[in-house]
Amino acid sequence: MLNRLRSFSKGKLATILVAIIIVPFVFWGMGSVFSGGNINSVAKINSFNISTKDFVNYINNSKINSDIIKENINNNILEELLTELVSNSIIDLEIKDLNILISDKTLAESIKKDKSFHDEKNKFSRLKYEKFLLENNISVTDFEIRLKKNELKKELFKYISGGIKSPYFIANKLFRNQTKEIELSYLNLNEVYKKKDEFTNDEIETFIKENEEKLKRELIDFTYVKITPQNLVQEKEFSENFFSKIDELENQVLNGYSIKEISSNFNLKVSNIKDFKYTNNQDLIFKEIYQKRNQNKIQIVDKNDFYLLYEIESIKKVLPEKSDFDFIESVKNNLFEKNKYDYNSDLLLKIQNKIFKNYDFIGLVNNKNLIKKIKINSIKKNDLFTSDSIKLLYSLPENNFLLMSDKDNNIYLSKIENVLSNNLSKNTNDLSNYTQQANIQIRNDLSSSYNFLVNDKYKIKINQNTLERFKNNFR
Repeated sequence: MLNRLRSFSKGKLATILVAIIIVPFVFWGMGSVFSGGNINSVAKINSFNISTKDFVNYINNSKINSDIIKENINNNILEELLTELVSNSIIDLEIKDLNILISDKTLAESIKKDKSFHDEKNKFSRLKYEKFLLENNISVTDFEIRLKKNELKKELFKYISGGIKSPYFIANKLFRNQTKEIELSYLNLNEVYKKKDEFTNDEIETFIKENEEKLKRELIDFTYVKITPQNLVQEKEFSENFFSKIDELENQVLNGYSIKEISSNFNLKVSNIKDFKYTNNQDLIFKEIYQKRNQNKIQIVDKNDFYLLYEIESIKKVLPEKSDFDFIESVKNNLFEKNKYDYNSDLLLKIQNKIFKNYDFIGLVNNKNLIKKIKINSIKKNDLFTSDSIKLLYSLPENNFLLMSDKDNNIYLSKIENVLSNNLSKNTNDLSNYTQQANIQIRNDLSSSYNFLVNDKYKIKINQNTLERFKNNFR
């Protein structure tokens, strides 16, 4: 029971009340709502005062460790706690203003109905109730105050959106939209895009010139050595002597010694690599060094079978030669992606401006068999397109064009050829389901409207000076 009380703020009702209905502001980034004023006040909601004592009690009751508050003091943790307190205070003010009441009899019935306090015969047990209070170190008065507040919040929510029963036509509209069958023509645009091997040398040259800085690759000069028992202590096995030397070597790394100095101190033979660039078929050790090129200049890494000591001596950016096959392939890939993006953007613009017609669609390919047809039976399930694409499809009327995608990120140009829909039968189990969905939709619309009302009704001022003093106490 107590856990349910404590978690009310995380529940559905409180989420709607606080996130949708109540808090019309965020502290940071809104300097105009801050003010100085009475040092005993941390916030005011119209004429209602939230005192420093109220805020201290709220922080204490939040059970958040003071160390966590200290660690997050610059991440607005106190502002978030104050936001919660203001939200709850506004809820209390609304309850009072609307004269929402819970009688002692109703409260008692709520406690007696709670199965946490029922015995083996499923009847209320005073003994279990009192044991619960003792185990949770809470008095009867405190527990019943918490319970009453939560019951009042539930009544407020019912006041805002209770008693809703949607008319049939709204449920029917939802049913028709979600279950309609859509006959679709679609074309995989991979059949239309310019292929990688179709780009001319002039196009490649122009792209390289326009994107020279972006296409430059980093080359590194580095020195490295693989450290084993054999080359460090002239032993075959990993021993205490070996690890003792490793500790000495690590200390020299931490103290800023160069690899040249370290190799001299431990009589290690190092290797030098110049103008290195990584490709997939190269040594994994070199790959690791290259990937960490922008981290610490000198590092020692435990590789299980040996220790790797390396130092990055220089990093330079150069444009690869045009004779470099991998580079030219990369340029072609970039050109292909850019061309694809430009093509899709142009197509989408034409669709949005309603200047893309059916003859344009048919004329995109010479082979008409490349334009496929499919019937989509439900908004909830489809094996070809992504769920977002299906949602977009179901939001559009007949004869519309749209771009859709599949799970492999292929893009399709599609046309809605025909839409078939049926009415919701009043003698089916689906009626209850779609009526419930319609109720939720109306309830959310009401909550949004109520939000505007509350925003206009309550003016919130925060005493910035007091809030800063709270922060300083945790620093």
